Amino acid sequence: MSVSSELPWDIPLLEIFGDLPPLQTERLLLRRMGVGDAEDLFSYASDPEVTRYVVWETHCSLADSLAFLQYTEEQYRKKEVSSWGMVLRESGRLIGTVGFVDWLPPHARAEIGFALGRRWWGRGLMSEAVREVLRFGFERMQLNRIQARCYLANHASARVMEKVGMTFEGIIREQLYEKGAFRDLKLYSILRREFFPGDESTILS
Repeated sequence: MSVSSELPWDIPLLEIFGDLPPLQTERLLLRRMGVGDAEDLFSYASDPEVTRYVVWETHCSLADSLAFLQYTEEQYRKKEVSSWGMVLRESGRLIGTVGFVDWLPPHARAEIGFALGRRWWGRGLMSEAVREVLRFGFERMQLNRIQARCYLANHASARVMEKVGMTFEGIIREQLYEKGAFRDLKLYSILRREFFPGDESTILS
């Protein structure tokens, strides 16, 4: 992550992900993940339907899930951009991930990504989580623009982006080479003034 020393706004950049705070919604707790979440993670990350439209490979063993969680813990330690685990409050079970995958502080811009276990599809849970992460980005990270991308065939992710108020900007042709092929991606975004309609305040002074 590149950080400019001459930002037009004051924000403790490294503190944001050095001590990633928990977030709560009506049905979810978004929190840091750890190796204790390995079994819950493996239960959905081993599902080919879940991993069909993501850039990471299907987890073939619990060791794959442990390796991912160890990498995530290292991101937390290094104060790098990272994700929250999505925990269903009624059960305490990890059911997915949501968070930032890229952040350009000098431009007040970031990108989010997410994944959810198939058992919980169609319940509005991902839209609920993404809205809270957008709020965090605009309020705590002082972002002006948040974007997200998905494969053309990933209609479920596209619906989530539309439900939270993101605008479809177009198709980025063959932007990624993943899983043996060049992939076209849909690009969505939302601006601070769109998330907070009627709020004329700005992060740029």
